[in-house]
Amino acid sequence: MNKWLPLNLKLQKLRAKLLNDPYYRLQSGEEVRLAAELGIGIDANQATVDDWLRLPGLSIHQGRLLVELSRAGVLFYCIEDVATALGLPVQRLEAIKLLIKFNYYDHNSLDKPQQINPNTASVESLSQIPFIDLSLAQTVVENRLAAGPYLSLVDFQRRLELPGDTITQLMYYLRFS
Repeated sequence: MNKWLPLNLKLQKLRAKLLNDPYYRLQSGEEVRLAAELGIGIDANQATVDDWLRLPGLSIHQGRLLVELSRAGVLFYCIEDVATALGLPVQRLEAIKLLIKFNYYDHNSLDKPQQINPNTASVESLSQIPFIDLSLAQTVVENRLAAGPYLSLVDFQRRLELPGDTITQLMYYLRFS
């Protein structure tokens, strides 16, 4: 019975670490299996770079690429989609697929509206945002072309001289990255 105690203690420490440290990088297939048993996972379509970095074998560059693709509107439906986006054979991701969830989100839902980057958006796409009419959309693009990209929501408000209540409405629809 003594020989099991160190293993059990080690397992308990790992379990505590997995549950309490959201930035812990998993090191092995055993840790991946334990994390899956504990209900730990990431949503491929909403994961941050830090989420992707928890998975063994993924680099920061790969995590950034996946996040950029998600923000650009690319949806991942299965592990094959992630592998293709990374230019990897799907077998390379077999060990971590237990932790990757592929959830569907209705982007037309009022709960979580799709965000648009005003630094890259066209007049047409900006005018689709509630509270932005065609005139304001044209002004956003003209100001961006004349003065450069918007740095933040505050910079956006200042440069366009928009009132606070307008920014309060727009902040749910805009993303600056």
